[in-house]
Amino acid sequence: MDMQQNCKQSIQSIRKVPSVKKALDYLFEDNDSTTAEQIELTSIPAPPFMEAEKAAWIARRFRSLGLTNVHSDEEGNVLGSISGASDTKKIVVSAHLDTVFSEGTKINPIVKDGIVYAPGISDDGRGLAVLLTLIRAIRRSGVKPQHSLLFVATVGEEGLGDLRGVKALFNTRTDIGAFISIEPGNPERITATAVGSHRYKVVFTGPGGHSFGDFGIPSAVHALGRAIAKISDLHVPEDPTTTFTVGTVSGGTSINSIAQHAEMGLDMRSVSEEALLALEDQALAAIQEAANEENARWGKGELIKLVIQRVGSRPAGAQSDDSVAVQTACAVIREFNLAPTLLPMSTDSNVAIHAGIPALTLGGGGESGGMHTLEEYYNPEKAYIGAQTVLLIVLAFAGIENVIPSVLF
Repeated sequence: MDMQQNCKQSIQSIRKVPSVKKALDYLFEDNDSTTAEQIELTSIPAPPFMEAEKAAWIARRFRSLGLTNVHSDEEGNVLGSISGASDTKKIVVSAHLDTVFSEGTKINPIVKDGIVYAPGISDDGRGLAVLLTLIRAIRRSGVKPQHSLLFVATVGEEGLGDLRGVKALFNTRTDIGAFISIEPGNPERITATAVGSHRYKVVFTGPGGHSFGDFGIPSAVHALGRAIAKISDLHVPEDPTTTFTVGTVSGGTSINSIAQHAEMGLDMRSVSEEALLALEDQALAAIQEAANEENARWGKGELIKLVIQRVGSRPAGAQSDDSVAVQTACAVIREFNLAPTLLPMSTDSNVAIHAGIPALTLGGGGESGGMHTLEEYYNPEKAYIGAQTVLLIVLAFAGIENVIPSVLF
């Protein structure tokens, strides 16, 4: 019997367990309450590096739902457990607390024609809401996992947060057997390939001066321009997919000044750690060459100075499409007459995938749009399907005590 058929039979067996059927029914019934809770938690701001208020709210919810050992770690993640028969190889179920929106962003959720509009309502308001309804469903249905479930609301998933929450989780624990992250989106979506990224802040400085009176000395802006031109001419492989962009530039004082300062933000990505490191070597060499050439152009010595600072590092990694974790998720999604879609992304799962731990990022259900904009929205119609698919994948990974073994261990 092949892997796909094995996974299909395992999921069908799990669905027949009375407590699991009860949990699935509960998720359907809880859809409206889950949406209300999603609106409530989204109303609490959680800008990058400022997640504490929402973290405290989640911790209170975790305690009220009966999770054990609820606490915040040193990085700010909130953790709580449902104990299983085995406390080794825990199954982490996670969503992230932070949003991309800066401090002071107005968050006033509006419901219009059944659709909720608010910055962060989907990313990752949906993930956190699914986390909470899953806990309720498991507790109220009496499902007993074979392997303990560790629920984690992470910090630092977005932008320059650089996955600091999930990195801290794996740096301080050795008892994680599998990892699931919940993000907004269609439940058909499965992320099993981690898009890694290296990000740099690059700063050129020089003496600066008047554009006429001091002409003949190197310019920080000109050095920056040379660097961008060199980077734009780099060649990267199509397979594995590898990309780069200079996303931000700034510098100079006025149109008639030789610039003292110029800087740029460089983003490089790949699904392959090896390809990412190769691109990084080329880009950093190009930047140094640009500074050298600007100094050489005017022959006044090394007046242009260069500071290169890495501001982000997300590891890349991949799992085989034929792995048990991926095929289990596909089998669950097919059980709902949906078509699984494998989509590489950069998410909290990157760290586990890179470490060789079975890990997936899953869509929490409902229709989402306007992501990372002030017009972000969420449509809760049939969103419970996303919660149901996540539940079955979690239980397949964890197993059910004295009934169904874990598909992973």
